[in-house]
Amino acid sequence: MRYIIRLSYDGSSFSGWQIQPNATTVQGCLESALSTLLKRPIEVTGAGRTDAKVNAINYIAHFDVPEDCIFDSEKVAYKLNAILPRGTRVHEMVQAKEDFHARFDATERGYRYFVHRKKDPFMESYSYQFTFDVDVEKMNRAAEKLLGTHDFSCFEKLGGNNKTSICTVTEAKWEHWTPSHVSALGYPCGEGDYLVFTIKADRFLRNMVRAVVGTLLDVGRGKKDENWIEELLKSGDRCAAGESVPGNALFLFEIQY
Repeated sequence: MRYIIRLSYDGSSFSGWQIQPNATTVQGCLESALSTLLKRPIEVTGAGRTDAKVNAINYIAHFDVPEDCIFDSEKVAYKLNAILPRGTRVHEMVQAKEDFHARFDATERGYRYFVHRKKDPFMESYSYQFTFDVDVEKMNRAAEKLLGTHDFSCFEKLGGNNKTSICTVTEAKWEHWTPSHVSALGYPCGEGDYLVFTIKADRFLRNMVRAVVGTLLDVGRGKKDENWIEELLKSGDRCAAGESVPGNALFLFEIQY
């Protein structure tokens, strides 16, 4: 029997989703907890890898148990939240079709990256401080060049070991936004102090979103022209693109099936 788990996690305490030797990962903690509760070895398959420090909301994973392993999924989900480390929350666990696959059945994934322009003590954990003046319209014109199906190897971490670097991006845009501590508590700030970048695609390469954000910020601050994106996509050269931004400000927020 196959079960789906929907969970969220704060990536600050983890070295990413995927199990690694001598490292604390979300997959490793989840497998250990499930194995303890169900009293048998459990392997969990996730919707995709997230890098160290990267956060996820409504992440999807699945696992299998033999037909004779009978349990109350609601109770197991409740107990998982009791024994999983801080920074994780299981929202639900439900039985799935036997052929459901958390990774391969996903048709689209969405990420958001948060940027604050001035020092803000309440944003440091989940946003990237970038103090340079940026042209948001120029960044959006550059982001439009990412739309469609391209080889995104110029934004892929070297040694990513993907079978293909072809991805189809359906949305890529920068927007101004207002954090809750500004709107609800009156934290002093200026117009345009907070930015969020949203990108959606059928799949993502390792480190791709963070490299895209760093590249677009270079365009926004005037280091490069917006047409640079087209040149990068054609070159496939990771060393030619911008630097990757920190992972703590990145959220996987949507997975479509």
